[in-house]
Amino acid sequence: MKEALKEAREGLREGGIPIGSVLVKGGKIIGRGHNRRVQKRSQILHAEIDCLENAGRRKSYRGTVLYSTLMPCYLCAGAVVQFGIRKVIAGENFHYRGKGTAKIMRDHGVEVVILNEEECVKLMHDFVEENPELWAEDTGQG
Repeated sequence: MKEALKEAREGLREGGIPIGSVLVKGGKIIGRGHNRRVQKRSQILHAEIDCLENAGRRKSYRGTVLYSTLMPCYLCAGAVVQFGIRKVIAGENFHYRGKGTAKIMRDHGVEVVILNEEECVKLMHDFVEENPELWAEDTGQG
């Protein structure tokens, strides 16, 4: 989760939304990314999608674990299910409860662990307080 937090902070430094993600296999990071919607003027470049893109083409995601500083949304949960990632560790779910995304992933055999780690919570809390309109846009409520 420390590496996912580094990605989230990088996204914030770039003027974006502070959500970071890393994909791990066998204890090694094979992909990393952060939310780049603002930076790339993209509707879909969420942290998890950026991470999967940066991991490159793979024949299988068997044995991988996706870490994200925030509970994945429907888009990202769908990618997890689609690619057969079997474990997701979310840094927090206070600011985006996933509106059922944890259940969707679990219903498809994904183990979902929610840490509610203080640093992840604070990072998102501060961002949401300072950027309510951007946050509403990012969560589809804008």
